[in-house]
Amino acid sequence: MKKYLFVFFVIAFVLSACGASPNDPANLDPSYPSYPNTSNQNEYLPKAEDANLIRADAFVDSTELLILESYPLQFTLSIKGNLPTPCHQLRITASLPDAENKIYVQVYSVVSADQSCAQVLSPFAVNHSLGSFPTGHYYLFVNGNPVAEFDA
Repeated sequence: MKKYLFVFFVIAFVLSACGASPNDPANLDPSYPSYPNTSNQNEYLPKAEDANLIRADAFVDSTELLILESYPLQFTLSIKGNLPTPCHQLRITASLPDAENKIYVQVYSVVSADQSCAQVLSPFAVNHSLGSFPTGHYYLFVNGNPVAEFDA
């Protein structure tokens, strides 16, 4: 009897690990994925309290455009770099495509003026969802620098 009970618990544990996470963005928003930007799930979007903070640079070392195999195609920007100090908070904004299908992404940081902090770089590596786009040829820029061309 103990053997069957043990097997039952092992199977129940394995099956529970295969279930969908309740915190998965796809489960939180029924319209996920959506056009043009699903980054409302992104913790790096500007916040209202940023108006009281000082805007500073974020040092971007590398970027990579990831194309997710889905329908419609979903695009994610992988960004690696450094913040000026551990007290700086990362912010990322992405514009809608303009008339020439150019998408501009701004990567920067914000920090409190009265906060004292160790003067060491703080590395970051994030994936920022750009969402999906209508059929077309697009140009992606990060902090004014060309990063990728892609077709949706």
